[in-house]
Amino acid sequence: MEQFKKVISREVINDKNRREIEGMIFDIILNHINDMVFIMKVDGDQFRYVFANKSGAKHARLTVETMGKTLFEVMPVETAKRLQAAYMEVVESKELQVLFDQSTLEDGKLVHGQSILTPVLNENKEVRFVVSVTRDITELEAEKSRLEVTEQRYRSIVDHNLDGVILATQAGDIIDANPASEILSGYTVDELKKKSIFDFVDEFDVDKFREFIEHSLSGISLETLDFRIVNSSKRKITVQLKTVPFTIHNKITGIYLIFRDLTEQSQNAETIKFMAFHDQLTGLYNRRALLRDLDLLLNHSESNKEEPFCLLSIDIDRFKQLNDSLGHFAGDQILIKIAERLSVDRTDEYKVYRQGGDEFIVLLKGNRQSANQLAQQILNRFAKSFYLDSHEYYISPSIGLSMYPQDGKDAETLIKNADEALFRVKEKGKAHYQFYRSDKTQSFANIVSLETQLRKALERDEFILLYQPQVELRSGKIKSFEALIRWNSIEFGLVPPSEFIPLSEDTGLIIPIGNWVIEQACMQIKEWNDLRGEEITIAINISAKQFQQRTLVSTIKKAIQKFQINPSLLEIEITEGVMQDTAETAPILKSLKDLGISIAIDDFGTGYSSLNYLKSFPIDVLKVDQSFIRGIHNNDKDAAITTTIIHLANSLGMTVVAEGIEEKAQAKFLLNTNCDKGQGYFYSKPLSKIDIEQTIFNRPTKS
Repeated sequence: MEQFKKVISREVINDKNRREIEGMIFDIILNHINDMVFIMKVDGDQFRYVFANKSGAKHARLTVETMGKTLFEVMPVETAKRLQAAYMEVVESKELQVLFDQSTLEDGKLVHGQSILTPVLNENKEVRFVVSVTRDITELEAEKSRLEVTEQRYRSIVDHNLDGVILATQAGDIIDANPASEILSGYTVDELKKKSIFDFVDEFDVDKFREFIEHSLSGISLETLDFRIVNSSKRKITVQLKTVPFTIHNKITGIYLIFRDLTEQSQNAETIKFMAFHDQLTGLYNRRALLRDLDLLLNHSESNKEEPFCLLSIDIDRFKQLNDSLGHFAGDQILIKIAERLSVDRTDEYKVYRQGGDEFIVLLKGNRQSANQLAQQILNRFAKSFYLDSHEYYISPSIGLSMYPQDGKDAETLIKNADEALFRVKEKGKAHYQFYRSDKTQSFANIVSLETQLRKALERDEFILLYQPQVELRSGKIKSFEALIRWNSIEFGLVPPSEFIPLSEDTGLIIPIGNWVIEQACMQIKEWNDLRGEEITIAINISAKQFQQRTLVSTIKKAIQKFQINPSLLEIEITEGVMQDTAETAPILKSLKDLGISIAIDDFGTGYSSLNYLKSFPIDVLKVDQSFIRGIHNNDKDAAITTTIIHLANSLGMTVVAEGIEEKAQAKFLLNTNCDKGQGYFYSKPLSKIDIEQTIFNRPTKS
């Protein structure tokens, strides 16, 4: 220390206030700077601690007793070796050295340091001391890393963008360009950097382009679809042009220009429009066109008197067997012939749509009598045989009908009810038609009679489970289904769940019915897992009253043990309303989780939404309600809410399932927002066990 003071003294020997200045310097070093200061005495080939300021002593855990000890007596061996080598380099070179190092603190935090090692020489030019000033540069390193990541993200977005992206100065000189600009312009990036953006503008668009650029440089992003540039081959290209001001520290220093080649799109606009609303195989309208036409028709009906129309949901009986035996090419040819037969006398009052596979829908403007006549005509048309490669085939359709307005006043309800009517036809022998049983629904005013039949339903084996696939959006695979109960009453026919579920809740019948669903689901899991050789998950709905039963956990446990299934393959869905009583809900959910069961919140966001539920309960899956999904591609609020729910679930490690997907645009939006699974009529309606095995699992039909 004294030697170090002498060195300092020599620098201020003529200063009257030497001691005062010296004291201030040492006070600053000791108490007021965050940098760590160490003074090491050179002792042969060893270095001993003779001084450390407050910050340095705290970081290195040095004490008064440490002074005078060597690096190897104070530091871990590996650290001491590293420091020893650095100090020796200072002694040998007699020059300042900079050392970059990192260390791990007790709390596990990684700290980066920069040390400036300065030699202190005596009168003989020998290094007697080495002064180390170490600075914590962890934040600087982190900021450097963040800047590198930001730069890489920017380069990745720009370089891999299919649109041409050019960065230019305010004067128009090109600073940078991405690879897509090379393809669009015909010049290499290096050649582009020697040019001005005005070199590519068609002469008739120069004035408009210059005004466009000046307007954008005032701080406004602009876009135009009608703009022409000239490439290196002098070919004029129609482009979509977007301009974005380039800002640094709130000052506009240049401009981004983003070009998209619209030449081919312009040429194929009519083809694209046709393909968007037509089925590629048959040329019929597709589901997207159906939803469009229904929306137009429903909006027209609202503005005028409710003019009746009908939906006919048509499914070809035993088509899968025909397709499997003849081959897919022959199956496609038959579908084309079926489309032609359905399209006979097609007018604006009568449109035919292909849903997909062997499913078709007919939209007929008219009353119930007209719909009845058309259904009979279709059956008569199919009474005639089909010929393919000189072979004769007989094909029959099953038809379910729903009427507007009595069977529904929105597209989804009308399609669903037509499908339910079709399901009843398939269940009762196929090859005929049936209207949706809205007339039967009216008879349910006699609630006593309905309750009587409901109490006998389990004994008569009148309940069935349908399964709606849940599609993994990224892979397209189907490994999970939602089980949906249906009641096919001998007395009333197919009773809607909206009728018998509330009644079963009120009467307490939901308990035995729910227990039946649990057992059936476990049995189906066992059967499908054995059939497929892979794990298939089935989700079941648990009602509020069923959830409150003390026997719920034991009932589920018995079913799992009975069929020897993996508990995680059974997923129970509960609504947000069930979770209001936290004290009562928490132990039940914990018991279910202890069994290994997956837990889902159904219709998330429509009930008593509380983030506290997600924190307090062991939730595995969030199901986004279809009311949000319906508008995600054209309603900013629905899109924002859905995106927020998905991001929240992702951050909490939960799986997200979107319900009610009807259109490709919805599915694409959900895929881009990292939604895990989707279910809805875009993929499949609820299917019977047999239909699942024959279509999704491709299991041959047993003879």
